[in-house]
Amino acid sequence: MSLPRNTKAKQAVLDEINRSTYALSQPELFERVKGTCDRVTVYRILDRLVAENKIHRIVNVDGTLNYAACNQCDTHNTHAHDHLHFSCLECKKIECLSEQSVHVQLPSHYQIKELFLTISGICPTCQGG
Repeated sequence: MSLPRNTKAKQAVLDEINRSTYALSQPELFERVKGTCDRVTVYRILDRLVAENKIHRIVNVDGTLNYAACNQCDTHNTHAHDHLHFSCLECKKIECLSEQSVHVQLPSHYQIKELFLTISGICPTCQGG
């Protein structure tokens, strides 16, 4: 297996995701790394980072894909994101609630590839607390 290529643009996208306290959408990431690469390159970088288990995808309640750093995965581990995500209806931020693990038991002939667990509501900041 070849080693993952690390470009300036890829590192810039990963740095922005790692710096953020909430999951970022592709348009947000593009704005943050503007001038480093174009929109299509950001999409390709995001797909590559997901494949490398460095970030994970979160589907918001409106269907928008968002991306957050992987804290429980590595390149030798399965991509396990069995935790809840919280989507604020006011500020639109999505947060990983890593301490809230969920176990899903499917019949034996089903195989989970991705699991999206997003709850919508109002976050503590938007509630004023």
